[in-house]
Amino acid sequence: MTDRDLALLTSGEVELVGQFARSSNATFLVRLTQGDDVAQAVYKPEAGEQPLSDFDPGLYKRERGAYLLSEALGWGMVPPTVIREDAPLGVGSLQWFIDCDFRQHYFTLAAEDPSTHPELARMALFDFISNNTDRKSGHVLRGGDGRIWGIDHGLCFSAAFKLRTVIWDFAGEAIPDGLLADIAPLAEAVPEELAGLLDDDENAALKRRARRILQDGTLPVDLTGSRYPWPLV
Repeated sequence: MTDRDLALLTSGEVELVGQFARSSNATFLVRLTQGDDVAQAVYKPEAGEQPLSDFDPGLYKRERGAYLLSEALGWGMVPPTVIREDAPLGVGSLQWFIDCDFRQHYFTLAAEDPSTHPELARMALFDFISNNTDRKSGHVLRGGDGRIWGIDHGLCFSAAFKLRTVIWDFAGEAIPDGLLADIAPLAEAVPEELAGLLDDDENAALKRRARRILQDGTLPVDLTGSRYPWPLV
């Protein structure tokens, strides 16, 4: 992301373009403008969130948190995401829009392009660490440059273990030493800004998950066969 892109995301004028259909929470495509610079982003306002029994209002903070976690790990798999209080419908997250072929998703990528498997396995690891409760196949995108992205992280970071994902093809595989080294700092401390978005129990649980991965050294296995989101895509 260039400095211009970041300026658009953090301070550009936000204009509603349309609403995404079939989304559990109100999610909007917006146009960002600043001078002659124009881009698109995905806007998730707190005002459009459906009440949940197991997550407090403010899912937009978890969208930002997932981006911060991805950056802290050095993995760059979550599109740049900021919190904006001056957006049209009030405070919420703004995430850089990924231009991609939406006919492609986790199931098609895993089946048709083995070269994506290392990145997909890394995403499975990210989902365990972030305790992602909603990794549907359609939440895995392939950008126009071939890069793999993960989106929709509003249901992450619960203190209770709630992992639900479609990415189980790599379960039990050894985690490369380089990825374990990336994770190791999380076992001791959660990055300050991310920690500020979570409560004490959620921060403690994140560190426990990191320690568990470092101890096991393998990608998680679902012994129940039930840790899948619905719908799958």
